[in-house]
Order: sequence, then C-alpha cells, then structure tokens
Amino acid sequence: MATIKKFEELEIWQLARDLARDVETLIQENNFRHNFTLIDQMRRSSGSIMDNIAEGFEREGNKEFIHFLTIAKGSNGELRSQLYRGLDAHYFSDKEFQILYTKSETLGVKLKNLVTYLNSSEHRGQKFRRQAQKLSAINRFKPIKPFQSPFKLFQP
Repeated sequence: MATIKKFEELEIWQLARDLARDVETLIQENNFRHNFTLIDQMRRSSGSIMDNIAEGFEREGNKEFIHFLTIAKGSNGELRSQLYRGLDAHYFSDKEFQILYTKSETLGVKLKNLVTYLNSSEHRGQKFRRQAQKLSAINRFKPIKPFQSPFKLFQP
C-alpha cells in the first residue's frame, strides 16, 4: 500500500471535490437562483466536506483526522438534507437529485469506513512518528543511571 503524502491523493477528498463541483453546477443550471439561503447552505456544506478532509489530513494525527472526518461526514448528511429541500421545492429533477444523493451516500460510506479503519489502526499519525524518532534520538545520548533501590530512600 502506497503512502499518501498529500490530501489531494485521498479518494474521499477527490469524491468530495467532485460532489462540490456537481452541487455548483446544479445551482447554476437550475431555477433556484433566488433562494439565496439554500444556495449558500448547499455551497457551504459541500465545501465543508472537502475542506474538513483536507484540514484533518494536514494535522498529521489520527485522532485529529478522525475528528475532522466526522465533521465532514456530518456536513455530508447536511447536504443530503438540503438536497431533499431543493427537491421538495421543485428546484431540480428527481434524476438530478438521485445522482447527487447517490454520490453523497457513497462518500458517506467511504468516510465511515476510513474512520473505522483509523480507529482500529495502531498507527497514530506522522507527527507522532516524528516525535517518537526525536525521543529515540535524544535517549540514545542520555547516560544510563544505575539502578537505585527504592528501599534505600526509606532507611534511617
């Protein structure tokens, strides 16, 4: 398995980017240009998915990455809810809804699977690997103290 060095290499980020692009196309090509609130919410939630994936990856620690992946997953659910609102208001067709809904649902499954994998992984992230390497290098040069019995401390 190849090491991923940039968030742009993550399949989930690429899918999130495609979804955000598709949401923008939907907005531009349909008749809800005057519902500025829904448009803004859909742009923000679709952008938030890819942005949180990127931010979590760049923090280089599994716990933080998992945290941001769960935020991205929440934004993904928010977008699906907004798609329903647009469909119910007849801003776009059932077919357009189904295409975006399916993409969002697929992305949600992949986000969940990655979180599950990271939660079960012993690898903690790049920043912890660098910290461990630094500590290892420092400890190589520390003099070893001879063993001192704790009982000597309590002798009269």
